[in-house]
Amino acid sequence: MEHKVNDRTLRLVRGDITERDVDAVVNAANSHLQHGGGVAGAIVRKGGDIIQEESDRIGFTPVGTAVITGAGRLPSRFVIHAVGPRMGEGNEDIKLKSAVQASLILASQKNLKSISLPAISSGIFGFPKDRCAKILVSEAADFLRKNSTTSLEVIEFCIYDDLTLGYFRKEFERLGSLNS
Repeated sequence: MEHKVNDRTLRLVRGDITERDVDAVVNAANSHLQHGGGVAGAIVRKGGDIIQEESDRIGFTPVGTAVITGAGRLPSRFVIHAVGPRMGEGNEDIKLKSAVQASLILASQKNLKSISLPAISSGIFGFPKDRCAKILVSEAADFLRKNSTTSLEVIEFCIYDDLTLGYFRKEFERLGSLNS
C-alpha cells in the first residue's frame, strides 16, 4: 500500500526488513545497543558483526533516541538504531513517538532518500501492536507534512507478520480517508 504526503511516499510492505533495498533500515534496538534478539538479532546475523562492533563503539543511547551505523552486508547503506520503550516503563507513547522522530530526523540529516521501519517496540518490548501502528504511521505522515524540505522521498514500514500488518493497513486506510 502507498499513500502520498507532500509528493513523498508512505509505503507499507510485508516482508523481511533485512532484505529491503533502501538507504537505511531501522533497527528496533535497546539502549545498550546489544543486538541479540528480534529484529536486532536478524539484522546483525545477516549484516555481519561489523554492525554490533560499530554499535559497541557508540555504547549507549537513551529510550526515544536513535543512532546510525553502517549496514555491513545488508542491501541498505545504513542501519538506524531506534530505541523504543518497553511496556510498563511509563510514558511509552511519547517515547515511541520520539524514537520515530529521531530516526526520521537522523535520516534527513544524512541526506537519505529512503528509510524502512519495523513495528518498533511491538515485539519483545510488548507495546500494543494497534497503538504502535497508529503512532508510527501518524508520526511519519506528520513528519512529511511539517518537513517539506526533507531529503526523504520514501518512508516505508516493513512488517513481518500478518497480525501487525493488519493494524498498519487500517492506519493507511484511515490516512487515505482523511485526504479524500
